[in-house]
Amino acid sequence: MTLSFSLTLLCCFAFAAGLIDAAVGGGGLIQVPALFNILPNTPPPTLLGSNKLTSMCGTSVAAASYVRRIAVPWRLVLPATLAAFGMSFAGAAAVAQIPPGVMRPVVLVLLILMAVYTFAKKDFGTTDTHQPLTPRRRLLAVLIGGAIGFYDGLFGPGTGSFLIFLFIRCFRMDFVRASACAKVLNLSTNAAALLYFIPAGQVMYGYALPMALCNIGGAVVGTRLAMQKGAGFVRVLFLILLVALIGKLGYDVLHQG
Repeated sequence: MTLSFSLTLLCCFAFAAGLIDAAVGGGGLIQVPALFNILPNTPPPTLLGSNKLTSMCGTSVAAASYVRRIAVPWRLVLPATLAAFGMSFAGAAAVAQIPPGVMRPVVLVLLILMAVYTFAKKDFGTTDTHQPLTPRRRLLAVLIGGAIGFYDGLFGPGTGSFLIFLFIRCFRMDFVRASACAKVLNLSTNAAALLYFIPAGQVMYGYALPMALCNIGGAVVGTRLAMQKGAGFVRVLFLILLVALIGKLGYDVLHQG
């Protein structure tokens, strides 16, 4: 496979990943396997570092687009974002102690429960109910941010989906507002990861930068679709993504070891 053909394929996958990720999270489900399959001889840390740079560019554009159009509850989101940023380091440090094979079955069960709950509750995430910000809710946001930040540093798949689900379930947001809040937190965890990958020289800029441009293009399209089509459309995409994640992790669990 030639360099130009590999880059073209990766850019196509990056666009698709940016589109899906901007709406419902889970872009890594598309982009990470593409990198590992198209560049099989590249060390995994370098592939993951390149993926993080690409994803962060798309996520930053998606977050900015949402923030301009959606009223983000900053007093709730900012403490959660700081917790996510800090705990992502702890998650990265724990990678050697907790192998992915241990995490996959746990995450698989959580994804199945999320999918069943979302499907069963037809009104889940379709309306946005304003709730007063209390110290208890702010603490809950910090706990969510810290836990998901740790998970993202440790393992990663489904991070955006977990955030969206928890913002809807715990704070009664609709899918669009929850997606906006999730993008802000996801941006912080990506930035935290890059503080490790870039100094370690584990980013292939020749691939990552063109992919980043395509990921940004996908993020613009995905954000506009989410805001134009509304919460009902995003809910359907969310369920489709959960099924895909369940299928991918289910396959990994059956074939691990």
